[in-house]
Amino acid sequence: MGRREDVLDAAITLLGTGGVRAVTHRAVDAEAGVPAGATSNLFRTRDALLEAVVDRFAAREKANWDELAARTVPATPAELAAVLADVALAAVGPHRTLTLARYVILVEAAHHPPLRDRLLAAGTRVDTWFTLWLRVAGSTHPERDAPILMNAYTGLVLHELANPDPAFDPGRRLSPLVEALLGGTDGS
Repeated sequence: MGRREDVLDAAITLLGTGGVRAVTHRAVDAEAGVPAGATSNLFRTRDALLEAVVDRFAAREKANWDELAARTVPATPAELAAVLADVALAAVGPHRTLTLARYVILVEAAHHPPLRDRLLAAGTRVDTWFTLWLRVAGSTHPERDAPILMNAYTGLVLHELANPDPAFDPGRRLSPLVEALLGGTDGS
């Protein structure tokens, strides 16, 4: 991994642990363990840094999804719900900081249109991939079902990050929704 990725990963860590105000060029330099001024040399403005962070966390999340897709392709509503539950557990567990960084950037995008544009581009790639999974799992309306499921997933994960529950069971909440949208196990 190169210095640019190290700097962006450090910015993601700061976003996920301290919010958007924690991300300064100086703080990123310290977190990345690079010489003072290195972040500023790569990204002249804070806005440029945050825009590059969107691309980096999208690449990291895609790598996580690609790893998952290499292991499984859910072929039924029950399998899809189980995979989504596993992804949710990873998002609030081992990928917690990355997930929090994504939510911080989502909120920041409300005030920064270039971030919104980058997020929409990254989201379009995820939507395409997820729509395919829905088709394979039996959805007859994947373009309708994808935003419903992803918005429910997003809200569920956000709620868990904000209010951690030691008994968090995303499958219990996602399974009925997946089954309702895709027709359940009877294929109806």
